[in-house]
Amino acid sequence: MFVNEGIGQIQIGAMVYFFALIIGIIAGLRAMTAPAAMSWAAYLGYLNLGEGWLAFMGYRFTPWILTVLALGEFVTDQLPFTPSRKVPVQFGARLVSGALSGAMVGSDGGTLWGGLVAGIVGAVIGTLGGSAVRSRLATAFGRDLPAALIEDAIAIIGAIAVLGMLR
Repeated sequence: MFVNEGIGQIQIGAMVYFFALIIGIIAGLRAMTAPAAMSWAAYLGYLNLGEGWLAFMGYRFTPWILTVLALGEFVTDQLPFTPSRKVPVQFGARLVSGALSGAMVGSDGGTLWGGLVAGIVGAVIGTLGGSAVRSRLATAFGRDLPAALIEDAIAIIGAIAVLGMLR
């Protein structure tokens, strides 16, 4: 994806960090959506993960498994007993998801660790910012469901947009 086709290395580096940050934000909104999207990107050949430790994300069954998990997360997020995304386990899952997804983007761009860090930063932004925005939307709507569905849509559209940009 990140091949130098007449643009400078600085611009390529900035794009890598930008995409890693954005996919991290998506991980902060929905923990399984970002790795599912990046797994599809690897499987479809949009990301070159090589033979390293991230290669499993592009295997034949990985995107399907992660997609099922992401769909399950969309359902469980609507349930009233689902814990806040800011509790340690939920927050940690989003950080790991953002790190993994950002590392995938960074790996293809030649800066695995930079992508990993940008993914974590994005996950923090997505987790805290997403929680604040959803809370305000829920207050405005008088209930949480419309806010949750809007957040789902943003995560899905954002993941598809990143996939499209990586193509």
